[in-house]
Amino acid sequence: MAENISIIGGDLRIVKLAEMLAKDKYKIKTFAIENADCELKKCNTIKEAVQNTDIVIGPIPLSKNNTQINTPFSDKTITIEELAKELRGKKFIAGSIKKEFYEYAKKYQIETIDILEREELAILNTIATAEGAIQIAMEETKKTLHSSNVLVLGFGRVGKILANKLKQIGPNLYCTARKNVDLAWIKAYGYNVIPIENLNENLNKFDIIINTIPALILKEKELTNINKECLIIDLASIPGGIDQNIAKKQGKKVIWALALPGKVAPLTSAEYIKDTLYNIMKENKS
Repeated sequence: MAENISIIGGDLRIVKLAEMLAKDKYKIKTFAIENADCELKKCNTIKEAVQNTDIVIGPIPLSKNNTQINTPFSDKTITIEELAKELRGKKFIAGSIKKEFYEYAKKYQIETIDILEREELAILNTIATAEGAIQIAMEETKKTLHSSNVLVLGFGRVGKILANKLKQIGPNLYCTARKNVDLAWIKAYGYNVIPIENLNENLNKFDIIINTIPALILKEKELTNINKECLIIDLASIPGGIDQNIAKKQGKKVIWALALPGKVAPLTSAEYIKDTLYNIMKENKS
């Protein structure tokens, strides 16, 4: 096999991905996953791990603090700059890559790909996100989802898949969105529509509210109108869609459920990442 692939850090998704790649006859070297239960080659330094490699795969997300890379299966602390210095001239693939790394990438001539910006992976990841949200809703409420009043905020990729899966369980399902075209789709799918401008006057009737909008949508005024028994699940990435401080002061139950694909379905998520990686590799060869 012509390809040598290095794995640097990452959660269980990346560990499973590495095992799948090894099964597909790629030569795999790893660093900063020494505490993972796997039989992959574990190197002592980044330099050793990336030597003579074709592709380097990093964590998803690359970093949780924009300073150190994400290494849940390692006791090692690796800064973004330390990693970048060892990747000079190489192809690097990771997820949720922030501008800090891109600055180093330019300096060290690293060909960088954020795999989470790939549309096919974004779509497939919504499946695990939706299932994870439903799991949380079932575990954190004292009522069945069936016949509960449930509101989905936003009707993008996640909102569409989530609403589709929720509808099959049988809640009284409402959806809201900003764009007229999204409101039309909500009607077309047969869900109850709440225009965003009418949101406040309807918030008090819900048992569960699930936000997918990546912008602050539930602020003090909106949170005040939500009853205390309502479970609020926020699926939006940082900074989220709910004012956490106000919610806490008001005694509202909010669960900020980030990175659900890696938590609820790491094996399936690894398969999706592998398929997307192979798509990238094919495109680069064509």
